[in-house]
Amino acid sequence: MNDNTTHVEKPLTDEGGEVRELTAADMAAFRPIGDVLPELAKIIPTRGKQKTPTKERITIRLSADVVEYFRESGEGWQTRLDEVLQAYIAEHRKAA
Repeated sequence: MNDNTTHVEKPLTDEGGEVRELTAADMAAFRPIGDVLPELAKIIPTRGKQKTPTKERITIRLSADVVEYFRESGEGWQTRLDEVLQAYIAEHRKAA
C-alpha cells in the first residue's frame, strides 16, 4: 500500500453479528478497557498473573458427542472435562 491509497477498515462484525477473523492490525488498534470504558473497567474483576501455570494449553481432538455433552452443561465445561479425566487417572492409578 502506498501513500496515495486510503486504507478502509472492515467492520469487526457482519450483518448477522458474526465477528470476522482479527488481523494483527486489529489487535494493535485495541486499547485497554480502562481507556475505552472506565466505568465498566471498575466493575470487571481482574486476575493477576499466574505465578506458576497449573494447566497446560494443548490442542486435542475429541468425539463430537463428548464435546457436545460437556458444552451443554454450560460455562466451566472444560474444567468439568478436566475433572472427569483427573478422576479417571485416580481410579486407574489405584488399580495399577
